[in-house]
Amino acid sequence: MITVAQALANLFALVDPVAVETVPLAHANGRVLAEDLAAARDQPPFAASAMDGYAIAGTAIAPGTRFKVVGEAAAGHRWGGTVGTGEALRIFTGAPLPAGTDHVVIQENTSRDGDMITLDDSPNDKSNVRPAGADFRTGDLIKAPRLLSPSDIALLAAMNIASVPVRCRPSVAIIATGDELVQPGETPGDDQIIASNSYGLAALVENLGAHPRLLPIARDNQASLALAFDLAADADLIVTIGGASVGDHDLVGDVAQSKGLEQSFYKVAMRPGKPLMAGRMGQAAMIGLPGNPVSAMVCGHVFLAPVIRKMRNLGEAPAPRETAPLAADIGANGPREHYMRAQVSADGVTVFTRQDSALLTVLADANCLAVRAPNDAARKAGEMIEIIRL
Repeated sequence: MITVAQALANLFALVDPVAVETVPLAHANGRVLAEDLAAARDQPPFAASAMDGYAIAGTAIAPGTRFKVVGEAAAGHRWGGTVGTGEALRIFTGAPLPAGTDHVVIQENTSRDGDMITLDDSPNDKSNVRPAGADFRTGDLIKAPRLLSPSDIALLAAMNIASVPVRCRPSVAIIATGDELVQPGETPGDDQIIASNSYGLAALVENLGAHPRLLPIARDNQASLALAFDLAADADLIVTIGGASVGDHDLVGDVAQSKGLEQSFYKVAMRPGKPLMAGRMGQAAMIGLPGNPVSAMVCGHVFLAPVIRKMRNLGEAPAPRETAPLAADIGANGPREHYMRAQVSADGVTVFTRQDSALLTVLADANCLAVRAPNDAARKAGEMIEIIRL
């Protein structure tokens, strides 16, 4: 068996960032920017009023000074003249400042009589002007790689960028295996269960920004498994669930090798998730996950998520960890690294008593995994423990 860290290193060596495609700006949210992009204009493209008021020359400001209003400007409606001495322009937020002005006196600091305004006693020491290029200048860059957020989309739009080069969404083929499985909505036999792992992993893959492909359930025979691998051959990553152990009905490894699998490793010193395998199969990397529901999902967070992040060109790093205090005592750990279902709150980390790898209800109640090192000693409430948020 190898350690979790060694398994991750081997997995990272199996994958590279996926190809680049160009998408409309409206479809770029949540994608990874693949190339640096340069602003196509200044923002603001002109000195603009930040308030409703009157545009004047700042040197003319003094309490009680009177100005003649010579025109009006609003957002999208520039006033094209020049404001002279003793003159002001009625201006609204977002409108370009006209020539001859560099200051906006807010309307609350004036009184108006016909086409004349009078400044009150306010200091008017704030210009209320957004300078041209104050936000960004033509040629300013958004650097890649970058996971694009809604705020980034707004920025790209303001930069007048309509098409965005992004990493393709990695295609992840998910193959559940086993004669005991039926699809949700079907009627299982007396000795069958519902396929749940594949749907949970597909949701995780979707949340990670990849494209999940749920393939038909592969039965416990070589022909069915071979067909499943053929259907997955054009994927970037193939994920199998179950059938990777050493029982008489665990055929995934043998069939995968008959399809050209170059195995990287088999078995990881962790709980849950020991019977994990990985390798290359043609153009795709392959990860064989254990069949127990919690084992598969935990391995999804620990291994599948970092691999997909690398495929999206977001770097090589394990799942982020943080520390938090234990809310209650916990016993000593065994010889394998243990990822325990837990709940973190303002009171600390509560590690659930039941840790059976078949209990999806426990996983659904968890919002983190408490990580225990091999042979970690018993811990007292208040001691710090590492967690991975779910």
